[in-house]
Amino acid sequence: MTMHSLSRRHWLAGWASGLGAWAVLFLAVPAQADGVDLLAQFVKQARSGRADFTQVVTSPSRAGQTPRSKTSSGSFEFQRPGKFRFDYRKPFVQTLVADGQTLWMHDVDLNQVTARKQQQVLGATPVALLTAGTDLQSLKADFQFSPEPARDGLEWVRATPLAADGQIRAVMVGLRATPLGPELAVLDVQDSLGQRSVLTFSAFQLNPALPASQFVFKAPAGADILRP
Repeated sequence: MTMHSLSRRHWLAGWASGLGAWAVLFLAVPAQADGVDLLAQFVKQARSGRADFTQVVTSPSRAGQTPRSKTSSGSFEFQRPGKFRFDYRKPFVQTLVADGQTLWMHDVDLNQVTARKQQQVLGATPVALLTAGTDLQSLKADFQFSPEPARDGLEWVRATPLAADGQIRAVMVGLRATPLGPELAVLDVQDSLGQRSVLTFSAFQLNPALPASQFVFKAPAGADILRP
């Protein structure tokens, strides 16, 4: 395997510490609602969703080294339970599809596909946090939730995975209160190696009718399929 292939696979794998979801809710926001309240409303109401995203991944800080960052962008769709699709458009064209059983990662330029069992890969990750459960209580087996001070016009909640040996150290979720309900604005993810991934969402659509085909992946002809 070439260094170019390894580098591109590393970029594709970086989604896991930065992945995420969004929504606008129908319920009115209580005047004193904190981040935990808004997240609970989101989890309860958002059955499907679509958004554009920008993701900035920053390497860990090390003595004598300047942290490096990479920016990517694209679109995101999800449907409960546990189905989602990330279409990265910049800087590389890549696709991630979870069909409920398998997570498919396709590097278009390399025509290379990696397939992993979804249950083993996701676990207590940002995507599982925002697409797997039907209420916040159902997610407390994997996360501890605590409100954080409001800033930047957003209410914040910290989600800390209960498993000490997981890939994710903490997820900061930023939600914006609107007359129609809260919408997800930011996911700020810190992984166990000190890497930070910040996803910012825009052009939200709540509960759109998404065709089943959006979450079905078919490997292109001639693609190199890896099953690690």
